[in-house]
Amino acid sequence: MRMRPSRVLKKLRDGGIVCSTKLNLYDARAAELAAMFDFDCLWLCLEHGPNDLSDIEKQIYAAKAYDVDVVVRVARGSYSDYIRPFELDATGIMVPHVMSAEDARNVVRMTRFHPVGRRPVDSGNADGKYCNVPFTDYLEQANRERFIILQIEDPEPLEELDEICALEGVDIILFGPGDFSHGIGAPGQFDHPDLLEARRRVAECATKHGKVAGTVGNLGNLQELLDLGYRFVNLGADVIALSQYYGEISAGFRKIEAEYR
Repeated sequence: MRMRPSRVLKKLRDGGIVCSTKLNLYDARAAELAAMFDFDCLWLCLEHGPNDLSDIEKQIYAAKAYDVDVVVRVARGSYSDYIRPFELDATGIMVPHVMSAEDARNVVRMTRFHPVGRRPVDSGNADGKYCNVPFTDYLEQANRERFIILQIEDPEPLEELDEICALEGVDIILFGPGDFSHGIGAPGQFDHPDLLEARRRVAECATKHGKVAGTVGNLGNLQELLDLGYRFVNLGADVIALSQYYGEISAGFRKIEAEYR
């Protein structure tokens, strides 16, 4: 038996671009609904909100039914906090607030198998088909078919950006504009010159070292991001979609209600 191959990695290795969408809601049906619309990847989160691993597991199963990858943003913690989403058969993990090259090297050590890192081995979970992927095949396939995203969302790691982007075992360097604006003392100023320069630098540096540049965006600035070199872009979130839809319905109803009176 073999591990499920990554749709995201195949597309990126073929020279394509990848679209993910973020889920704040933890219901498996929310994941299934998003997966039905053929996103390449669903972004789930353990850094923020009340989600736990049992919620994540159900959403991974829902996404896999439509051959959609799942990336889980982990909470900063021990190695087990990082690898458990992999063992549930998440296709990728995203590590927030990587602050230095040593921080990035430690992530690789904890999450990649030999010969790249020292991730603890237990193939008796969903990713290893419950011990049905042979031991050494499991290690090799996990290193090849599972991806690691490092988030650059603070000014501090920019000093060592080249070293971070050059690391073996890292697939995607993702620029986070929200926290970056906060980190430079300009919260929410997404057109701040320092933020725009950092966004450019991350894309340029990732590409130079053979990594994929990732970020968040929208349909309005997608072409601009692609022109900068970004190839993994998250568009939208379930809570934004529901807010827009419910806001439109409510406003429409109130207008008709007022006319009716």
